[in-house]
Amino acid sequence: MATEILVPVLGESITEATLGEWLKQPGEAVAADEPIASLETDKVSVEVPAPVAGVMGAHAVAVGDTVNVGALIGTIEAGDGAAPAPAAAAPAPAAAAQQAPAAEPAGEAAAALSPAVRRAVLEHGVDPATITGTGRDGRITKEDVVAAASSKPATAPAATPAPAPAAAPASTGGRKEERVRMTRLRQTVARRLKDAQNTAALLTTFNDVDMTAVIEARTKYKDLFEKKHGVRLGFMGFFVKAACMALKDIPAVNGQIDGDEIVYHDYADISVAVSAPQGLVVPVIRDADQMSVAQVEKTIGDFGKRAKDGTLKMEEMKGGTFTISNGGVFGSLMSTPIINPPQSAVLGLHRIEDRPVVRDGQIVIRPMMYLALSYDHRLIDGREAVTFLVALKNAIEDPTRLLIDL
Repeated sequence: MATEILVPVLGESITEATLGEWLKQPGEAVAADEPIASLETDKVSVEVPAPVAGVMGAHAVAVGDTVNVGALIGTIEAGDGAAPAPAAAAPAPAAAAQQAPAAEPAGEAAAALSPAVRRAVLEHGVDPATITGTGRDGRITKEDVVAAASSKPATAPAATPAPAPAAAPASTGGRKEERVRMTRLRQTVARRLKDAQNTAALLTTFNDVDMTAVIEARTKYKDLFEKKHGVRLGFMGFFVKAACMALKDIPAVNGQIDGDEIVYHDYADISVAVSAPQGLVVPVIRDADQMSVAQVEKTIGDFGKRAKDGTLKMEEMKGGTFTISNGGVFGSLMSTPIINPPQSAVLGLHRIEDRPVVRDGQIVIRPMMYLALSYDHRLIDGREAVTFLVALKNAIEDPTRLLIDL
């Protein structure tokens, strides 16, 4: 008797999702509670566990389909899966022997890849069979594909003439187009960012900060810090603490507009943008103002790891009173970030580079970073934005201020 696989409850106010990936194919053995499919919601990917042990039955929906909570997406048949799918059960032995070599590489390898990974494989021209996956359960991630492509020997392009016969329409000159449906996460990001532009009076104010003191402190204490706390000392811990201190001085930057009222928060829940295989996600550090630098670094490190594994929970993405986005890790020199509604401000960090500056009448070289504060001008005045950035700048250039709350 077959057991139905239904879309589980996905969280408050979330009624539908997109099937992002099948983790089990028909005929494969399945253990109880083993992940068998991945669903993409507005915020994160959610794995669907097997309700019982048995053999994966037919898939009722395909990758990319939209499914509602409670909908049937597949079945699990009784059995132990020892015989891996009776090879479509009936074709004559000769026909099966002819079909198998052609079907296996294209079918099984491709089915195990998510749409984003499959797209990366096509873009970089790498063979997924040669890639060692670093994702959950050994699955291949987009980063694995990029790394494999960058390590390909220079002679690899010589092998590309082989696919030429398949590319029959030579009249196109080899130019290709591919249409890929936007993931639910990307659709939500696009909608929210456009809503922010349409609703808020967005403005960005810039400043720069001398990173000398923070770099010296990090260099001096990073080994002791990691030995004691089990996590590396980065720059984000300093910026989160400095931002929390500045938010107390300028509460409007930590507030939000709700109808014709302004909501001020006496706490700082800091949203931090971290990279995930499906794009940037923004989990929230709750009560960051009450944390030490070590606690902040541990929390961010945990977010980064679980974002890569796809195990962040939806409740960890909700809320937040202020956002910090570090484009510097990707090499960004300057940007104008967009706020994350209903928040009223976002701080953009950028790459550190040596620049000539004047100190005590002398031109010297210092490691400088541009800071960008984008904010809703309906709530935050230019004076408040500048004051916030100056307070942040002072705390980073003299980290002792973080200890004495000055």
